[in-house]
Amino acid sequence: MRVILAATLMVLSGCAAGVPALPPGSATGLESCGGTPIALLTGQPVSALPLTGDWGTLRVIRPGDAVTEDFSLQRLNVYLDAHDRIDRLSCG
Repeated sequence: MRVILAATLMVLSGCAAGVPALPPGSATGLESCGGTPIALLTGQPVSALPLTGDWGTLRVIRPGDAVTEDFSLQRLNVYLDAHDRIDRLSCG
């Protein structure tokens, strides 16, 4: 019984995040979507974001924006704060 419970909890904890795990050996998690070169822009205004880059698709997300839940490892998500500063970056 304990083995079944432990296995169930392990499976459920893997689903809790809702997004796939980072690829093995991934340092920043931004390699697959081309975001590594701009990772240092966190905290900068959105105007500091280059208009072109090695990313496939760029998605800028402001607080309160509706965002689809589909996952694309080649898409770079740029999350902004309420002052249009880059809060964080992620692939997906």
